[in-house]
Amino acid sequence: MNEAAPLEAAVAKPFADPEEVAAMLKDSTAFAANMAAIAEKSRAVLTKFAEANLADQRPMHADPLNAMPAFLELAQSWAEHPKEMTDAMLRLWVQQAELWRRATLKLWGLDEGPLVEPSKGDKRFMGEEWSKNAIFDYVKQSYLLSSQWIMDAVHEIGDLEDRDRKKVAFYTRNFVEAMSPANFATTNPEVLRATIETKGENLAKGLENMLKDLERGKGNLLIRQTDLEAFEVGRDMATTPGKIVFRNELFELIQYAPTTEQVYATPILFSPPWINKYYILDLNARKSFVRWLVAQGWTVFVMSWVNPDGAQKDETWETYMTKGVLTALEKVLEETGEAKAHLVGYCIGGTMLGTALAHMAARGDDRAASATFLTTQLDFTDAGELQVFVDEKTLEILDEKMDDGFLPAESMATAFNMLRASDLIWGFVIQNYLLGKDPFPFDLLYWNADSTCMPARVHHYYLDNFYNANRLALGEMRMAGEKLDLAKVALPVYHVATKEDHIAPPQSAFRGAKLLGSENATFVLAGSGHIAGVINPPDLQKYQFWTKKGMAGESLAEWMKGAEETPGSWWPHWSKWLTARGRRRVASRTPGARLGVLGDAPGDFVKVRFDRR
Repeated sequence: MNEAAPLEAAVAKPFADPEEVAAMLKDSTAFAANMAAIAEKSRAVLTKFAEANLADQRPMHADPLNAMPAFLELAQSWAEHPKEMTDAMLRLWVQQAELWRRATLKLWGLDEGPLVEPSKGDKRFMGEEWSKNAIFDYVKQSYLLSSQWIMDAVHEIGDLEDRDRKKVAFYTRNFVEAMSPANFATTNPEVLRATIETKGENLAKGLENMLKDLERGKGNLLIRQTDLEAFEVGRDMATTPGKIVFRNELFELIQYAPTTEQVYATPILFSPPWINKYYILDLNARKSFVRWLVAQGWTVFVMSWVNPDGAQKDETWETYMTKGVLTALEKVLEETGEAKAHLVGYCIGGTMLGTALAHMAARGDDRAASATFLTTQLDFTDAGELQVFVDEKTLEILDEKMDDGFLPAESMATAFNMLRASDLIWGFVIQNYLLGKDPFPFDLLYWNADSTCMPARVHHYYLDNFYNANRLALGEMRMAGEKLDLAKVALPVYHVATKEDHIAPPQSAFRGAKLLGSENATFVLAGSGHIAGVINPPDLQKYQFWTKKGMAGESLAEWMKGAEETPGSWWPHWSKWLTARGRRRVASRTPGARLGVLGDAPGDFVKVRFDRR
């Protein structure tokens, strides 16, 4: 008995002494009631899921992401490299044997320290039980060793084309993350503790949360990442005062009210992404890029794209350019009486801006005073992880999903969440469903969950002609009667890439920036990622940015040599760059003075949610 004491203590330690556990379970009535609730809610969840799948008459594809061919090629390549595979397996066995030795010693109170630890920023194993308890420490380390071995084998062993290896690595990483012991109730010490302490109430509440998410997704599981009732567009976010001064079937044009007596004469027009809603630029009073620009004395216009449905089924990339960006520019100049405007494109809105500028250059249209590209890709040679979703077979399957003329918003949301599955999927599975907690109110995640649909023809064209064929960069694209040549875009250009961008990788943005023919180009690399690196108000004093005169260097790494690092936000640097291209000021402008007013900002289009239609 005395010899077994250390083992019993090591296993029981994170959950309390045996007497305490017994006291927790003493109220068997509450425990039984929660188990009954779990059974009832489990039936409701399964019923909801089954009803939705039976109602969907479309055939299910065994391989909707066309991943199997790449995995079969990997398996064949592994078979052709037996020595490398044998050596790799031997290394894993040795590591697992060493881990077992250390775990055995730890069970008896002789801790030699961890063989492997989670990477910096890995939130899955932050609870102290994962390290203090010998059993869970072994489970954690065994998983980390195995998952790292799998990823190393996928990356290093065998001969695969680069694109296929990236596809295999992406889906393997998602599989590995899904298999984390933190994602299962019986292997997560925090969930086990919560189950004992609440007598199973956490699991009952978690199933209730899951049922709500299934109902919100009409049978598809739409995991809530934040409290969706805590915010409202126009009340808590998108609150900068302004007016809708123009509307057509694709966008509403917002002109923001001035807060200074004089404004710079040349207005600014934003072409935001239609993959998400524009109010990331106006998230709240403290984080609003728009509000900050207005306070600097700029007249700001923003396009608020429609959240499409079947009514937009005939729209194309070309109509998004002609009826979208080019029409918006025309209306901005008509409203202000100016001959030119500063144009800003963000993400896919920047890709569209690049298309529009090349078209304008082909026609000798000089209405753009400057162009600013925020985390924008113009060259899709190596366009990041989203490229794994694009090939001819995947596009065929995707077209079948868009038989109503548009891609459902939840499909786009799922794709983006898969880029950061541990944080945006499994972290919420644990919190919402296993621990039974309600999501925490967070404005950025509210915006992230406010997904948009995509017109089928626009989406197909984008994936096929940019991600798949890279036609704009290769000079093979024709639009509205013109052949597009980015080298003819010779106006002043400012590019912002972000260091940790997983959607528009900075090296890809750099390559695209060099395609433009501007001799007056400024490239800025900002700290953080696709959102936080762009929406970084100066008052927060966060991150940093790097600048350098010109864009010399074949790669971003070469450009970085000698680049100057500046702490804080790049916004003041950009505003100074803009003013250098026109310091003339005029009296502040009343929104809609010439075009008229159709309503107050943020308008109607932005309030249409896919999950409340």
